[in-house]
Amino acid sequence: MAVTRPVDAQSHVYLVDGSGFIFRAYHALPALTRSDGAPVGAVQGFCAMVWKLLKDLKGEDAPTHLAVIFDHSGVTFRNALYDGYKANRPEPPEDLVPQFALIRDATGAFDLPCIELEGYEADDLIAAYARQAAEAGARVSIASSDKDLMQLVNDQVTLLDPMKVRRIGREEVIEKFGVPPEKVIDVQALAGDSVDNVPGVPGIGIKTAAQLITEYGDLDTLLARAEEIKQPKRRESLIEHAENARLSRQLVTLKADTPTPAPLESFGAADPDGERLVGFLRAMEFRTLTRRIEEALGAGPADETGDATAPIDRSAYKTVQTLEALDAWIARARAARVVAVDVETDALSASAARLVGVSLAVRPGEACYIPLGHSGGDLADGGGRPEQIDMASALGRLKPLLEDPAILKLGQNFKYDLAVFARHDIHPAPYDDTMLLSYVQEGASGGHGMDALSERHLGHKPMSFKEVCGSGKAQKSFDEIDLKTATQYAAEDADVTLRLWEILKPALARSGLSTVYETLERPLPAVLARMELSGIKVDVAQLSRLSSEFAQKMAEAEEAAFEAAGTRFNPGSPKQIGDILFGEMGLPGGKKTKSGAWSTDAAVLEELAAQGYDLPRALLTWRQFAKLKSTYADALKDAINPQTGRVHTSFALAATNTGRLSSSDPNLQNIPIRTEEGRKIREAFVAEPGHVIVAADYSQIELRLLAHIAGVEALKDAFRAGQDIHAMTASEMFGVPLEGMDPMVRRNAKAINFGIIYGISAFGLANNLGISRDEAKTYIDNYFKKFPGIADYMEAMKAEARERGYVQTLFGRRIHLPSIRDKNPSMRQFAERQAINAPIQGAAADIIRRAMARMDAAMAKAGLSARMLLQVHDELVFEAPENEADALIALAREVMSQAPLPVISLSVPLDVDARAAATWGQAH
Repeated sequence: MAVTRPVDAQSHVYLVDGSGFIFRAYHALPALTRSDGAPVGAVQGFCAMVWKLLKDLKGEDAPTHLAVIFDHSGVTFRNALYDGYKANRPEPPEDLVPQFALIRDATGAFDLPCIELEGYEADDLIAAYARQAAEAGARVSIASSDKDLMQLVNDQVTLLDPMKVRRIGREEVIEKFGVPPEKVIDVQALAGDSVDNVPGVPGIGIKTAAQLITEYGDLDTLLARAEEIKQPKRRESLIEHAENARLSRQLVTLKADTPTPAPLESFGAADPDGERLVGFLRAMEFRTLTRRIEEALGAGPADETGDATAPIDRSAYKTVQTLEALDAWIARARAARVVAVDVETDALSASAARLVGVSLAVRPGEACYIPLGHSGGDLADGGGRPEQIDMASALGRLKPLLEDPAILKLGQNFKYDLAVFARHDIHPAPYDDTMLLSYVQEGASGGHGMDALSERHLGHKPMSFKEVCGSGKAQKSFDEIDLKTATQYAAEDADVTLRLWEILKPALARSGLSTVYETLERPLPAVLARMELSGIKVDVAQLSRLSSEFAQKMAEAEEAAFEAAGTRFNPGSPKQIGDILFGEMGLPGGKKTKSGAWSTDAAVLEELAAQGYDLPRALLTWRQFAKLKSTYADALKDAINPQTGRVHTSFALAATNTGRLSSSDPNLQNIPIRTEEGRKIREAFVAEPGHVIVAADYSQIELRLLAHIAGVEALKDAFRAGQDIHAMTASEMFGVPLEGMDPMVRRNAKAINFGIIYGISAFGLANNLGISRDEAKTYIDNYFKKFPGIADYMEAMKAEARERGYVQTLFGRRIHLPSIRDKNPSMRQFAERQAINAPIQGAAADIIRRAMARMDAAMAKAGLSARMLLQVHDELVFEAPENEADALIALAREVMSQAPLPVISLSVPLDVDARAAATWGQAH
């Protein structure tokens, strides 16, 4: 375990180029997968390299301090200097991406500090730590053979090639570059670097650059005297590209003043915890390496879940009420390299809630609660607030821990915590979310709330909020709860989260779903937290006008209903409606519910309306406008946050079977857009002055995915050619020319295209088109004859679901269908329809998740201040300054259309419709 130890002239500091280790391990070794199919070749190679390094460093070469430094994903300050920096580098190999997180876990298993910093490269951090160590008089060894680090070599700093066990000092640098280390930067500035796309000066390589720098002394002198150079091409190139050389010098110079995320003293070297290390290696299934290290350390078999299932003792939890006690818990978290975190607030909305306290857990059974905003209970002096740390002071201590890239944070439904912390300028990373770990493995087949997971995996029922705060009119706010009870409740949440992670994370790897979690789920909580906090502006006056308009429409429908019924009644009463429709009027199709009342749901009324009855038609109209008025026109006004003046919806990540997001408080996913009145609701969502709303929507993404997955060449060709897909389908099915096509024929083809995706029956299609069932069946039969791949796909999906109990999307997400083997035919048939649609709808959901995960970084790299506000099915909604609209539209189209890459290369293009306007309705 790393310890805190002063750095002085007797110290020997080792800085390991972790990112260099990763790629060296990946390319040097053959591909390797675990029994669950997860790629782990780079993880094994990395572990072997680290173990060899630790084993070889003995005697006077033994480290007193050691840390592993990684590149942070995303853009760096160099991209701001030069857009083209590293632009030519390909995306990491598909099978390497899910191994990045596992390699960081491996670093923790070796009990080594894992250091990275957003906006900077590993080399910059290495430069900063090397400078600090050298200034303290220490020796520094950089475990890397990267030529870019050779500029750091001096009397105290050397490089160590860990594979060749070869040290690189001043003489070796001169041998490599032809100049001493202090002039390497000038040589690199002239020669450039094709790998990193550093421009340099055309026609000048390392050898020529070294000759020029040796002759002229340094880059500035060379450029100032370039006209003296005799060779014409070399002279002209230096004069013409002088600015490129100066820019290149900035790009290749490592920033020794980079802010360091952890103190150098915290890198004190110590032997790894053998039980923990061997447990990790066993979970990775590295048998030979495990045996070798186990023998060397004398470590026995490790229980991969630790003490996760040990009984929970709430009385062992601690209340932290002083900064000294808080510092001790922070130190324990740093030593553990992993900490479960949970916030307590006084409201459910993260955009409005007030922070009341924070709980931490560092090992099963070892958890604490830090009260920050309690107003009563356990009073220290018989009155006033209970003893607790000042919030600003406590958060100031917690921020470095929560943002430390070397410490893994664990949360349950962590999106909420991220949003609450963000309002205090704290941005925890990296993190794991136990709710999402469960969701990836079990889908919607089980609950993923903490209480449900605890009972399912730990056999433990946590304290409920109702037990602590009460319910109804007697319910207290959490800030009013006494600290003893608050500690038991809050610390238990963190403890249970940690225990669940110790069970669910290894199970994720065993199930072969690590890539799904890492690429589709793990990035989203932070993205959605930012979106929820951004919110969206609504026009209150427009909503008031709509409310009045809908009320008038309701009154008109109500009068029509009274006239059709021949009596006045309450149109909002299902009982009264049922008695009139089926008791008094005797309309056909009446059926009673379990309670004995007549069923009057939408399906019943729509069936009667289709038969020409006026009363059910009027009731459907009344219900439509009643919902628009209450759910949107009125509720949206009430949902406006008085502090921000905007509406802040809450997105749910683990709520649907297919991976689609849902939203609530208010629900913005179900605004009806197929009616003129429903579209008016979107007109009320507006941009701030000087800004526009940009809506970017995938065009017919599910049909495109069907064409790809089912291999329907006719549909694929049509999409590639940019044809009207519904007109093409009509032409293929009905043998009519595209030119001058009857709109009704195209409408029929459109209904079939979309209906097929949902496994529509002849009965359903007949109802949709207002035709006979026989005619609808003929349409469907003709469709399958023209596009036989679709029928094959449907049968294959149903067979796969029956065999496995689930189907998969293109990206590996599992969609569980427990009813696929149900004895009830209607339940079984419903599951079969889901088996057909779910891989398509799920793949569409996966694609937009991948797009969302990339948009923030893409906008930042492009220098845009636009914000992503909403995700509604296949659409992303942004707010941007007017002068950024065109750039944002182009960027959104690029990111969204390329979202499947590099995991999936679709055989059809993904088209994105994007528009900017003053309102969401106009932009759609």
